Amino acid sequence: MNYLTLENVSKTYGDKILFKGIDLQINKGQKVALVAKNGSGKSTLLRVIAGQEPPEGEGSRVLLHRDVRLSFLDQDPDFYEEHTALEAVFDSDNPMIQAIKQYERTLLFKTEPAEAQAAITRMDDLKAWDFEARIQEILTRFEINQMDQLIRNMSGGQKKRLALAKLIIDEPEMVILDEPTNHLDLDMIEWLEEYLSQPNITVFMVTHDRYFLERVCDQIVELDRGNLYRYSGNYSAFLEKKAIRHENETIELDKDKKLLRKELEWVNRSPQARSTKAKSRVDAYYDLKDKVGGARVEGEMQIDLKGQRLGKKILEAHNISKSFGDLKIVEGFSYKFMKHEKVGIVGPNGVGKSTFLQLLTEQIRPDGGKIVVGGNTVFGFYTQEGIQLSEDKRVIDVIQDIAEYIPLDKGQKLTAPQLLERFLFDRKQQQVYVSQLSGGERRRLYLLSVLMENPNFLILDEPTNDLDIITLNVLEEFLLEFPGCIIIVSHDRYFLDKLVDHLFIFEGNGRIKDFNGDYSDYRVLQKEREREQRREERAEQQKQKQAEKQDAPQNGLSYEERKEMNKIEKEISKLEDKKKQLEAQFLDAVQLTPERITQLAKELDEVKEKIEEKELLWMEYAERA
Repeated sequence: MNYLTLENVSKTYGDKILFKGIDLQINKGQKVALVAKNGSGKSTLLRVIAGQEPPEGEGSRVLLHRDVRLSFLDQDPDFYEEHTALEAVFDSDNPMIQAIKQYERTLLFKTEPAEAQAAITRMDDLKAWDFEARIQEILTRFEINQMDQLIRNMSGGQKKRLALAKLIIDEPEMVILDEPTNHLDLDMIEWLEEYLSQPNITVFMVTHDRYFLERVCDQIVELDRGNLYRYSGNYSAFLEKKAIRHENETIELDKDKKLLRKELEWVNRSPQARSTKAKSRVDAYYDLKDKVGGARVEGEMQIDLKGQRLGKKILEAHNISKSFGDLKIVEGFSYKFMKHEKVGIVGPNGVGKSTFLQLLTEQIRPDGGKIVVGGNTVFGFYTQEGIQLSEDKRVIDVIQDIAEYIPLDKGQKLTAPQLLERFLFDRKQQQVYVSQLSGGERRRLYLLSVLMENPNFLILDEPTNDLDIITLNVLEEFLLEFPGCIIIVSHDRYFLDKLVDHLFIFEGNGRIKDFNGDYSDYRVLQKEREREQRREERAEQQKQKQAEKQDAPQNGLSYEERKEMNKIEKEISKLEDKKKQLEAQFLDAVQLTPERITQLAKELDEVKEKIEEKELLWMEYAERA
């Protein structure tokens, strides 16, 4: 069954053609990923498909099956700022969510009994009671715990997680996701992998998480120079098939270049092109010239900067501790960094990883212990927040404000324009204003500004967010050859596995464990420990059940006591019925004399006392049982 069809869809941004005349079909159950360089138009294409931007081009159409509910996760989710988190979640046309919303409203505002009963009946009809519990489970999974928090007081990461939780709660048949793993911790990412792998969910997404591509996707489409190329299979299959395509293109390009040279000689000899035959050859020449001129020139982000020499003492932490109120970030941590170390940091959101980096770089002081930084250590600190770039500055101005040139190996120098070219900003794009850059291009520019300081100790806090896969591959190659030390905080498992020698595991409550291995090694060990813990828990439960079975006559209830407990339950039920009858008699205005009121009140008090006595006795039996 076809869910989505794109026909002859184009989009331009100023003078730049993002894509032209592309076609695409997505069928039920497919998991399709879109990959491309930053600035190629990935997010724009998602917005066109989601109906947030109109397609361009004659006869262009975006067709969504009428019975398919589609949800879109934008990079920057748009909520009503004065809503609470709970109101944002309930802002949905899902019938089950609307039923829960109505039920919650009757509880909150104490509406008329008829309205309350109608809400309960609606919940029963839709079997929404379990769904209400699932909502709470999903919100907890994505750490949305303060349901009365206003949207305007949320961080960008909280909004992204709220938007993702809301999308999952809505249960659409098709989802469009723009970088869904940004701002998620590793446990959340693995849970999301399992969720999206369900056969009843159709997915079209942009992500730089290569393990996500490998494990979730069955098809990858690449947006390259305005054209769309399709590859069946996951990320590994994509790499293999793309390499074959590039090899074929290179062979064809060599042939075209040879033919162009011959045609050029002919055109130079016959500039008038007076005959029809000659004119057709001239036209063919210009077509061929355009083809070769627009052919692939592989941009490779070359990074061969010269790092400053590290001294014997690099960076030392001596029994450092840091807390904010009752929240312990670090407790008694000590470590001495050695030359060429590459350390990864993992742990759930909010555990204090970014604060730990600020401690190491002496941006904040520890409550106890001390940090010792070597005399030759120069930090390059790439933060999650980045730097505030002036929107009205050109790319070249941003870099030249930092330095005109930087040193390379063997005494050579690299000018700012040359360095920008190595970071895939060609001379034309260097004149572009910052306001016109995509999120990934801004990140690339920020990374360049960090490396221009010529550091020998790199600290990278979520460096992979918004970077395309091509940039990530080149960045990884540079980091593997980097002569200094590196600390990486990242939720990109592929990135960690490729780079780090060992991990600092943030376990919470100030505990930091040094693990010798990469992330995949850690997860294998962690899952084995979880399995062992579950086995021990099951064994303990079985042992406890066996003990309870043996001790039941002594510690539990005997047969006679259970019989007595059931008898009390029936007596309480009868007393409750009598209580209702007495209360109803108070409403009979004809028979209700002052004497009768006194008598009924006395009987009602006696019944209430008996109910209380029976309930206390029943509770004693229940606790023993």
